[in-house]
Amino acid sequence: MMSISNEDQAMSVEERILDAAADCVLAFGVDRVTLAEIARRAAISRPTVYRRHPDTRSILAALLTARITHALDAVPSAGVGRAPLVDRVVGVAQLVRRDDVVMSVLRQDPNLAMSYLSERLGTSQQMLLDTVAGEIKSAQDEGSVRPGDVRQLAVMCLLITQSTILAAQMVEAILPADDLVTQLTLALNGYLAP
Repeated sequence: MMSISNEDQAMSVEERILDAAADCVLAFGVDRVTLAEIARRAAISRPTVYRRHPDTRSILAALLTARITHALDAVPSAGVGRAPLVDRVVGVAQLVRRDDVVMSVLRQDPNLAMSYLSERLGTSQQMLLDTVAGEIKSAQDEGSVRPGDVRQLAVMCLLITQSTILAAQMVEAILPADDLVTQLTLALNGYLAP
């Protein structure tokens, strides 16, 4: 039987499930992630996993949400205005693009990626929109972002950034990582400028 360390006991069951799922994604690839292996790695029973998630797809969606939320939290706002707003969006994009778990899920499970990215606004996307819309409103009041519906402006920032993250690998020979950051910054600044 597996022993549970003090560190494991301090983590919530959900955190243990998501950490185990991330380990499985990196170890086996998305297609071979199973609820049984997640339960084993999290040192909990399968029924405990099933009570929280009906299938691996829902666990992977929750994992993406948690990782993207973590990226947003890791890049706090640096002030009011277009420049700090753009810097934050680009910083979050860089963290997401460098996250092996997120990128593995998006690349290895195109159906989940399409559902998560194009069929509906998920929890993490809604959270990002709310955050960016709030910062756009503050920057509009300060005068560094053009007038317009803050939700619409935030949606376009999300679409620009999301497509940049997804296509970065495809265009890496033309637009290496540092240049990609520069161009994304220019695109967002240009779009939001008064």
